[in-house]
Amino acid sequence: MSKGLIHHIEIYVSNLKDSIDFWGWLLEELGYEIFQTWEQGQSWKLGESYIVLVQAEERFLDVPYHRCRVGLNHLAFHAESREQVDKMTKELKQRGVNILYSDKHPFAGGEGYYAVYFEDPDRIKVELVAPE
Repeated sequence: MSKGLIHHIEIYVSNLKDSIDFWGWLLEELGYEIFQTWEQGQSWKLGESYIVLVQAEERFLDVPYHRCRVGLNHLAFHAESREQVDKMTKELKQRGVNILYSDKHPFAGGEGYYAVYFEDPDRIKVELVAPE
């Protein structure tokens, strides 16, 4: 047991197919492997932790996600290097993903903090951070 580490994160999404396309590519680029698949969801695992996507029920889709409301603001992942951040940024742009703070990229987090910030299909902010 790895006391204190995240066991799993579960995210409800508005469109499972779109989210699987986005998150599957991203997570697999970061070394995750598909863990579980079922009609209403899918998960990816890396080490002892996994990330789960679940299709939200129709009755809960009336209020969209916004990171400034109470709740999750964003998810940040370690990158291997600045080169990986650059490679992923290029691929995100090719996929038409919204890059946040592009006027300050890759130092939007401050001097010496090398990262790319972007949004998933439900506009959940995601961050990929290079080692310092």
